[in-house]
Amino acid sequence: MAEESSDGQEKTEDPSERKLEKAREDGQVLSSKEAFVFTTLAMAVVLMMGLSSVSSAGLTHWGTLFRWDNADHIDTLAFGKLVQSFWMIIIISTIIGVPMMIVTLFTQLAVGGVNFAPKSMAFKANRINPISGLKRMFSAKSLVELGKSILKVVLLFGVAGLLIYGQLPSILRLSEGTLNGAIEKMGDVFPALLGAMLIVLFIIAAIDYSWQSYSHTKKLKMSRQEQKDEHKQTEGSPEVKAKIRRMQMEQSQASSQQRESLENVADATAIITNPTHFAVALKYVAGEAGAPVVLAMGKGRIAEQIIERANDSKITIMRSPLLARALFFTSDIGGEISEKLYNAVAIALAYIYRIDNGETLGMPDIDLPEDLRFDENGKTSKDVE
Repeated sequence: MAEESSDGQEKTEDPSERKLEKAREDGQVLSSKEAFVFTTLAMAVVLMMGLSSVSSAGLTHWGTLFRWDNADHIDTLAFGKLVQSFWMIIIISTIIGVPMMIVTLFTQLAVGGVNFAPKSMAFKANRINPISGLKRMFSAKSLVELGKSILKVVLLFGVAGLLIYGQLPSILRLSEGTLNGAIEKMGDVFPALLGAMLIVLFIIAAIDYSWQSYSHTKKLKMSRQEQKDEHKQTEGSPEVKAKIRRMQMEQSQASSQQRESLENVADATAIITNPTHFAVALKYVAGEAGAPVVLAMGKGRIAEQIIERANDSKITIMRSPLLARALFFTSDIGGEISEKLYNAVAIALAYIYRIDNGETLGMPDIDLPEDLRFDENGKTSKDVE
């Protein structure tokens, strides 16, 4: 029966790549202890066979380290032999240890991949909780591990017993022969015994790998709802994606309209800037009905182009950051300005008109209500609150 998730749905779907990646981050990777047992024992057998030709000479040399021909300068000799013994232990440990480490690393690499997960090394209170420990001891996983261990012992002893039983008559006659004959006979039996045990361990490792792979996948299975939730987290909900696409289209259309409006800058009455981030080109003819019209506007590079064209056309440019941003965020190209900006724009146009007529004036104080005081992102102080 499939497991159930927290929402009550059965976990029937294979884990996604994101779920597998998160499991690796938490230290949950596929591993098989029996595979390690088989590969390390196989490597030990290979090392024994490979080093058999030099082991006799090595043992002889080791024996000389504990033999003194005379007692002269025994302190110096003892120290020298101690150093030689130490280096022999280092060399032997390296010859045996390095291949063992390599085969262990490659075994994990082949089974589930090498993974370094700091999260798995973090302290967890349930690891020292006796109740949690008892639950782990009597869990289904622990029972499976116990059964697997019992089966392994039974199989190994069974195979060893059968092999020895088949050689029992010749083994019983060893006492009647010479020592060399007994050693030769055991030299035939021992490799056969090791080979049989390796075959059994290989079968056990294959079974354990299959079981661990099944258990690992089952543990990470997902319900359909979990898959949907994960998809929303990684890809976003359809509603959010549709909203983003709509906003992108609107921004693209606005940018295109702003670029096209650059051709109208030459007909503007005045340019309001911020001083270079935003630029709005206004047209107003005194005596005509209607409010001032926005001929062109933009920010960034488009604002710079509006200012450049205004300079080429000798159009007066007024720097008023608050007014420029208010016009930009409340107006449409080709449309009239907002009624809330009539007074502020009237002050600005009156100032520009007098400047164009040669008067020397100080910059007018243009005040705007709080809901029209925009920052560069189009937010007002009320929006921030």
